[in-house]
Amino acid sequence: MHPLIFISGFTSLGFLFALQDWNSRLRMMNEQHVTLKLLLEAWGAQYFLWGVLCWILWGTLRTRIYSASWKSMLLLFLPLSLFASALEEAIWVLLFPRLPMGRPPMPFWPRLSFHLDAELIDSLVLFWSTFFLFRGIGYYQRYREKERIASLLESQLIQAQMRALRMQLNPHFLFNTMNSISSLMHTDIASADLMLEQLSRLLRITLHRGESQFIPLSDEMEFIEMYLAMQDRRFAGRVEQRMSIDPHVHDAIVPTMILQPIVENAYAHGLSRLSTRGILSIQASRSGTILRLTVTNTGAGLRPATNQSPGRGVGLANVKDRLRMHYGDEQSLSISELEDRQVQVVVTLPLRFAESQIEQTTGYGA
Repeated sequence: MHPLIFISGFTSLGFLFALQDWNSRLRMMNEQHVTLKLLLEAWGAQYFLWGVLCWILWGTLRTRIYSASWKSMLLLFLPLSLFASALEEAIWVLLFPRLPMGRPPMPFWPRLSFHLDAELIDSLVLFWSTFFLFRGIGYYQRYREKERIASLLESQLIQAQMRALRMQLNPHFLFNTMNSISSLMHTDIASADLMLEQLSRLLRITLHRGESQFIPLSDEMEFIEMYLAMQDRRFAGRVEQRMSIDPHVHDAIVPTMILQPIVENAYAHGLSRLSTRGILSIQASRSGTILRLTVTNTGAGLRPATNQSPGRGVGLANVKDRLRMHYGDEQSLSISELEDRQVQVVVTLPLRFAESQIEQTTGYGA
């Protein structure tokens, strides 16, 4: 609706009518001496004037056009259409005193009356066609605005849900870790003290990340390494920790704290129940455009998990919800029991890389 584009479009339409008129005159072998130049000027001027009038109409009355009832159309816009048609015709008659061709010269008012008799219906059709075009644009704009607002509200809702999940996850992680430190205080004060120091580092990292929803996989793995170091101290080396990360996915982007709840779950419901040495394996690999994260642990298997006490499983439920919000149907999380009571959790999600460098927020010196 920029005036230059709108008025130029109307004028171009007039030029097309001029060419059509010229072609018709050539076919009819009309003897009137009407040049193509005169036709282009006459038709172009007429539609230029209509373009200006219609753009002024839209600029001044667009709100009333959008909401016009049948009553306002009859009482306001019908008289306005007659006035605009007469005004455009009067200006056009002043600009082209030689028209109509093939008739004796006439004063202004008779010429205006002649042209109004010939073109009033066409002018009214043009006015009302433009009126309903504007009305359609208004409906479209309101539809797009409602769509934009709905999309914005949906985005805000998802962000609120993600923040709620993060608020749920961090206290859950903190509570479980503090329990581990508390249990160590009765047996190994030095280890508990070191674990508390490591926890403070992890909390600083979590606070530094703020509202970030995605981080590089390498960042997440460093966080996991610090968490594993804490757990290794708690279990006094009874768990063999294995990590295998494909170097091609180090810079892949993953949701924040996507692995920590799974690893925590492996310790809470599997490795902590073993009286012998256990194994925890973490793998990250790519399969085409898919990133595959696998956590495997030995333990009591899946069947005892049916008797979980209230509050357990919060971490995995949180991971499932966040994956669904971030990736929709492009993700999956599966839990299966392998032989020898090994439990495996597999997360698949689209393999994506950051378009720009993301600040690293982990590191043992944090």
